[in-house]
Amino acid sequence: MKSPTAAVEFAAIAAPRAVDEIETQIRDMVAQGRLKPGDRLPSERELAARLNVSRNTLREALRTLERAGILEMRKGATGGAYILHGSSDAIVDSLSNLYHLGAISPQQLTEARIWLSEIVVRVACERATEEDLKALDENIQAARRAIAEDRFDIRQKLHREFHLILARATRNPIIEGTMAGVMEVMGLFIERIGPSENAFTEPARDRLMKHLRKRDADAAVKEMTSYLKRLQTRYLDQWAERERPGR
Repeated sequence: MKSPTAAVEFAAIAAPRAVDEIETQIRDMVAQGRLKPGDRLPSERELAARLNVSRNTLREALRTLERAGILEMRKGATGGAYILHGSSDAIVDSLSNLYHLGAISPQQLTEARIWLSEIVVRVACERATEEDLKALDENIQAARRAIAEDRFDIRQKLHREFHLILARATRNPIIEGTMAGVMEVMGLFIERIGPSENAFTEPARDRLMKHLRKRDADAAVKEMTSYLKRLQTRYLDQWAERERPGR
């Protein structure tokens, strides 16, 4: 069976920036639609020959594209390098790396969450479907069960998933991917500061849902912002206590 990429023309690569040139060439082909999601690249041996590079150089470029969420490397009889459908993994990984490197402070993280959530809620008021609202309701109920069972780990995960459902309701992959990255870092931050109790999350969720159903964007944004600012104060106080000398 002929590969769908057999007719794609790859240009020979010249050292010393071979890895960068391979990445650029494949990214450009994807952007131009010459390589589409689901397409499999030629075999490693064939592609290295067509690019005039060593297989080690090719592997390095493919690994970089895999980390960037452009390719998926599969094993087995149908293995090879496949062009991926859109994914937010690269955004999530990049923000997580910045956090681990200390480039994102707790203040920056929590304020970015507030700003992004204002956009998400406003757009979700306009675009959320009944299925989206049902998914939000189910998330709230699951979180209540986790609270009743004293399962902080499950509760905080569900609370973060609530924001991901809202972001999906915008129908904008950039907003959705960015929120996924912020929520991933929030999870790492919460793990560091440890569990805490608050009685204001569930009532705030209920009020927000009423505004969403009424499509009242101003009221919904006000509710979400007030809630997140209150939570921000709680988190930053916990962080300051954790970082206090002598602890």
